[in-house]
Amino acid sequence: MSRIGSQPVALPKGVTFALADGQMHVKGPKGTLSRKVVDGISFVQQGDLVVLSRVNDTPTIKARHGLMRSLLNNMVIGVSQGFVKQLEIIGVGYKAEKLGNKLVLNLGYSHVIEYPFPEGITVSVEKNTKLAVSGIDKEKVGQTAAVLRGFRPPDSYKGKGVRYQGEHVRIKAGKSGQ
Repeated sequence: MSRIGSQPVALPKGVTFALADGQMHVKGPKGTLSRKVVDGISFVQQGDLVVLSRVNDTPTIKARHGLMRSLLNNMVIGVSQGFVKQLEIIGVGYKAEKLGNKLVLNLGYSHVIEYPFPEGITVSVEKNTKLAVSGIDKEKVGQTAAVLRGFRPPDSYKGKGVRYQGEHVRIKAGKSGQ
C-alpha cells in the first residue's frame, strides 16, 4: 500500500477543491491551480480533508496514487502559502538587476543575459546578488530557479556562479606547483 497516497490532504481555511472534466481545481487566497487527473485514482472530499484511493493494485496505479496525492498537496500549499526558492550570486562583478518583467544577469560572460519571467512567477533582487523566485506553482518555481542557476553553475575551483541558498559547493584543490 502506498504510504504517501493513503495520507489525506488537509484543506486550510479559504482553500477549495473541485473535480471537473478530468481536472482537479484548487482555489485559494493566492490564486487558482488546475491539473489533469490520472485514470484509476478517485478523490473523496470529507469536510476539510481530501482522501485519494486507487482502483486496483497494479504497479503503475500504485505509483500514480502517491504522485497524485503529492501533486494535490503541493497545489494546496501553493494557493495558501506559495513557494520561494532563494539563489545567491557569488563572484567579482557578477550581479543581477530586475528590469520590468525580465531579469538582466551579468555573470562574467562577454554579454548580459536577459531572462523574461514565466507567467505566474515573480523574482525579487536584493543587493544585486540575492534572488528570490516565488510563485504558487512549485514546479514552475523550481524550474525557473534551475534555469537561473544553469546560466552559471557554481565553479568547483573558485566557487563562483549562481547557487541555491545554503548549497554546499566542494572546492577542488588547484594545480600543485613543485
